Amino acid sequence: MSGLLSGREILVVEDEVLLRKRLAAFLDSQGAACTAVGTLEEGRNALRDLALDYVLADVNLPDGLGLDLIEEAREQGEIPIVIMTADGGVSVAVEALKRGASDYLAKPFDPQELPLVLARAQSGRRETRLKRHRNSPTQTESSGEGPFFGKSLEAFRQQLDRVLEADRRLTDKLPPVLIEGETGTGKTTVARWLHSHGSRSNKELVVVNCATLPDQVAESELFGHEKGAFTDAKQARIGLFEAADGGTLFLDEIASLTPSLQAKVLTAIEDGSIRRLGSSKEIAVNVRLIAASNRSLKELSEKGEFREDLYHRLNLLAFTIPPLRERREDLERLASHLLTGLSRKYGYQDARFSKACMSWILSYDWPGNVRELLHEIERALVLGDPSDLSFVGLDASANPSVADGGDDWLRPGWSFPDSGFSLDDAIDRLVDKAIDQCEGNVSKAARLLGVARDYIRYRKSKKGGE
Repeated sequence: MSGLLSGREILVVEDEVLLRKRLAAFLDSQGAACTAVGTLEEGRNALRDLALDYVLADVNLPDGLGLDLIEEAREQGEIPIVIMTADGGVSVAVEALKRGASDYLAKPFDPQELPLVLARAQSGRRETRLKRHRNSPTQTESSGEGPFFGKSLEAFRQQLDRVLEADRRLTDKLPPVLIEGETGTGKTTVARWLHSHGSRSNKELVVVNCATLPDQVAESELFGHEKGAFTDAKQARIGLFEAADGGTLFLDEIASLTPSLQAKVLTAIEDGSIRRLGSSKEIAVNVRLIAASNRSLKELSEKGEFREDLYHRLNLLAFTIPPLRERREDLERLASHLLTGLSRKYGYQDARFSKACMSWILSYDWPGNVRELLHEIERALVLGDPSDLSFVGLDASANPSVADGGDDWLRPGWSFPDSGFSLDDAIDRLVDKAIDQCEGNVSKAARLLGVARDYIRYRKSKKGGE
């Protein structure tokens, strides 16, 4: 079997037996040589005895923490290590990344994600080595940062430049920034751009998706806790505000926070201080807050679903990123740049879009926006046949009506009825037919139709289906 993981030596350290067997079975099916163990000690022995390419390690093991393997993996030739965590703790992920982990996976996750995650881990390790060699920061080519601010975003870019000018004048206490836009439009990219080009670029950038924080632990994750603050608080822990002190804290999907946490965020912005859970002591923090939402905070505040005072505080510097379907003039340049960057990232050469494929890309609405475009190109490069990179997963050759520029799928002599014809209904019927023909396999149905999986999910959700 050929592919990204073929012939790779991978260590899985996971104490949950069923998950360990499931991961091992999937990795074996991808052609990898997988060693699966259940304890920290067994993991250490495997690290010492095997010539490993990757390590997947659970955080909580019967005899210790999987985080302890990070340093040991680095000593064994900087082996990329991905940490798996079941508690959804963002602070655990931040700690893992700070200690040198390549990435993390929040349980439960689909084993199908592993090829992409491990590829990113390997690429990230290469980038780290380059940074050390050059002793200077590098930009991630696949981020889309270069062409992200295309012609359709010139005015938007000028607004961001003015924010940076204000930052240089203020330097000490920077006002918060609000970025709104549909899911996948690039809010995180803009937040990273503001940080990397701002006066705090040499400080910490802490990124957290508030939608992934369980309500019962969200306060502890953001503001920290003292020992004994709750049943499982065995020791004091700093929160993400403290972790970002002096730098930038990016709160993605801030509307997901409860009203009480929104109030604490407002206090942190206005007073420059936080209070850990279980403590009465005020702790000073100097954080540049960037917040993002895929819903209008103005509308939510008017409905009473978001604190009005926090909205007005965030709205001082507010920006909205348009969806990709409204940026068609940038699509070709953006897609080509992403393909070039990802090809370089994974060590591929001569990858290119066919003319028909680019026509398909330009005609698709991209409901998942830039994220969907990037993911589809990346998945095609990672999971596709490396010997035939002119064909990518979105290639319109999978869709004869686009590839050939014709409409052979129409019956000869067919004409529109006088009563009209519902295009939406026809598309839904084609999607349903493809799913039925593929026995419910959405990926196969997507390939049959020459579209992305997310498009099928979009059509089904629009129809009110699954």
